Amino acid sequence: MAKLLSKITLASIAIAATVAGTIYFTSASGNNNTITNNNSAIANETSSQATLVTVWDKETEPNYSGITEMTVYRSPSCGCCGVWVEHAKKHGFQIKDIKTEEMEALKQKYNVPTELASCHTTIIDGYVMEGHIPADDIKRFLSEKPQMAGLAVPGMPIGTPGMEARDIKQPFQVLAFNHKGEIEVFKEYQSY
Repeated sequence: MAKLLSKITLASIAIAATVAGTIYFTSASGNNNTITNNNSAIANETSSQATLVTVWDKETEPNYSGITEMTVYRSPSCGCCGVWVEHAKKHGFQIKDIKTEEMEALKQKYNVPTELASCHTTIIDGYVMEGHIPADDIKRFLSEKPQMAGLAVPGMPIGTPGMEARDIKQPFQVLAFNHKGEIEVFKEYQSY
């Protein structure tokens, strides 16, 4: 990591948060960036920024032609949410990024079941996407147009998009939920 940091103008960096060994930072231009200590980040010397390179960069739904505009609501102080936004952008989504301190009220407004809550809430094509959902799962869900309210990855499992930390990968489920609060497994990740 020392070599990587030496390529970045440290005067332009303000540390925002550290989560499980991953450093989230903001450059002078205001962009959220990430450096990890496992050689999974690369530096762009001309822009003084780092870009996280992860297992989630590989697109498995390349022929998706549906809605790509989404609104992401997140706390202004959450670094991992910004990294998830960058993940979604890498997969072709156009993001309206709204930072708000009213996350609890927002989750209630969109009827996110309490047990499915995470750190950010996304609205796309009338569906609610809660938490660190892989972008390709969102694409598949939108393509299938199920009679569900949305998807959720409850909490903040280490290894999900935006929550990468070295080679740590917790198993997790992407859960679909309906307007009655009924929940079913949409996809399960045991090893990825």
